[in-house]
Amino acid sequence: MSKENNAVTRRLPPPRSAFIAATPEAAIARKQVLEERDAQVRGVTSIQAMRDAIKLAARALPTIAEVPRLGLLDAAAFRTQAELGLPFLISGVVNRWPLTSLLPSILRERYGHVPVRARVGDYINTAFAPDRAMRDLTMLEYLDLVAAGTQALPPYLGNLELRELNRLCHWPTYFDKMGPPRFWVGPAGTVTPLHCDYDDNIFAQVWGSKRIFLSPPHHEEFLYPKEANAILFGSPFDPEAPDFERFPLARQATMVECVVQPGDMLYVPAGWYHQVRALTFSLSSNRWARAVPFALRDDASVRRPA
Repeated sequence: MSKENNAVTRRLPPPRSAFIAATPEAAIARKQVLEERDAQVRGVTSIQAMRDAIKLAARALPTIAEVPRLGLLDAAAFRTQAELGLPFLISGVVNRWPLTSLLPSILRERYGHVPVRARVGDYINTAFAPDRAMRDLTMLEYLDLVAAGTQALPPYLGNLELRELNRLCHWPTYFDKMGPPRFWVGPAGTVTPLHCDYDDNIFAQVWGSKRIFLSPPHHEEFLYPKEANAILFGSPFDPEAPDFERFPLARQATMVECVVQPGDMLYVPAGWYHQVRALTFSLSSNRWARAVPFALRDDASVRRPA
């Protein structure tokens, strides 16, 4: 490995595979520590209690045929809407960001030196495995790899902190506590398969468009979920190519489709399953809340004592 590649590797965080425990006992102990930390950060009694409460609350949700689109919302109006527990689109926020007025070519021209970690190979079927195939590159090397078109599945930059872009994005203060911005870059055909995060999520579409399928939390029982970690569950069911012979229960799962366009912001409530496909070259960014989900704001049973 060249000195240049070594430098890139040192500047990136360790891959998930670096945290695989040596023994089953160590894995259980590590999982318990992480879950307790996550519960403290979110102010809930336990992650399990939060997950159960989200699915129970979702059973009272109305069935929706489409994701509603709203105009510009201040923080109070956003929170009132979010407490309903349903996804919605917001216009008038992202299109004010300086990043939206720039061309994608800026990634090559200004940020080609930035270290990135690309999802390569069969990253869909291994999406939630700790040993998913990844490759450390610079942004320029990644863009060249995409342009070469030699991969069966287009390489994807997903869930990355690209601090160089942060100053070009002006996030609204919808959440009291937010994780850092994460960025998603890739050409048409890149996919994040069906999964749910047990955190509220605001997802900003900067360049390009994406198709997103959403399914409510209590329909998890139809989606054959597998735990990646306490707040992330993946599903092998593909709503774009449904295989009801393998997954017959999935016939009962409600799927709502929406397309996010440049300038759109999508609110995905905690526990909602979603699958995302880029329809064009795309740059998106999102932030997860680190607090009690809005849908549980009136549920004192899940709150950790002060």
